[in-house]
Amino acid sequence: MQAGLGPDFFANPAKKITLDQCVRIYELIVQQLDDEGFGLFRKPLPRGSMELFFRALSSSSNLHEAIERASFFLRILIPDMNVGLEVSGEMGCLLIKQKGPLVDGLPEVGRIFAYEWLLRHLHGYLCWLVGRGIALDRIEFPYDAPPHAADYKILFTEDADFGYQALRACFKKNLLDLPIRRDEDALKLFLVGAPAKLTSLYRREREIVIRVRDLLKQDMSARYSLEAVACALYMSPRTLHRRLQEEGSSLSAIRNALRRDMAISLMSRGKMSVAEIASQLGYSDPSTFYRAFVAWTGRAPSGYMRHNVE
Repeated sequence: MQAGLGPDFFANPAKKITLDQCVRIYELIVQQLDDEGFGLFRKPLPRGSMELFFRALSSSSNLHEAIERASFFLRILIPDMNVGLEVSGEMGCLLIKQKGPLVDGLPEVGRIFAYEWLLRHLHGYLCWLVGRGIALDRIEFPYDAPPHAADYKILFTEDADFGYQALRACFKKNLLDLPIRRDEDALKLFLVGAPAKLTSLYRREREIVIRVRDLLKQDMSARYSLEAVACALYMSPRTLHRRLQEEGSSLSAIRNALRRDMAISLMSRGKMSVAEIASQLGYSDPSTFYRAFVAWTGRAPSGYMRHNVE
């Protein structure tokens, strides 16, 4: 309730929390547990641990040095996970590998969250340090694809795959030379509300993704081409394509994720037929929408609607 989530929210699995609610939940959990690691690791991270980590990286000269420092300090803060850097050919990869069991009794969903919590914090802070988004060209996750795997193309990168032995988040090697652009004054401002602030920080680093998503949402039945979207955003198609790549996404990935979110929302309201929803989302053939919805949720549209109407 302190985060503004009442019983009605939990009664409907289609509802999603807002960014502000997510930050508030983060803060409340840390306050209750006195553990910035959410109780995921055998060694707790008392409040202030992540501030020390952020300060340790802030005096690095470039991204490469910042990652090396991150690897060193995370061995101390989170000995359950090994973080490192792999460089091969034209790519550099953040490597995150579990060294042993995490907290006793932690379910698989908790292990998944531990990996993604660490990746989001590390990647988000590195983006902030260099003052730009670090596009992740590919991520390999060390677990099976979850039911919401389609969201990974928006949250992380279009090239997300599952079932590996370790997590690898790969980017262009030349980005390792990016200089650190934040000074002590900027760090002091950043630390007000950190580490929960990284939740909103990551969103700001994906400005173009959000602008494209907002444009498409205005009329999903309009089949915007890359050229049409670029024109609406007052940039060239080439620039839009490059900016989306830098933010780890594409027009098709944004459109597909938005369709999924809107389909689930419209289904939960129960005020439109499956055919009407398919048409509103820009599907000329309802059977194509049917197949897409089954892939997103594992359930047929009619069955989903019967069990999830508000």
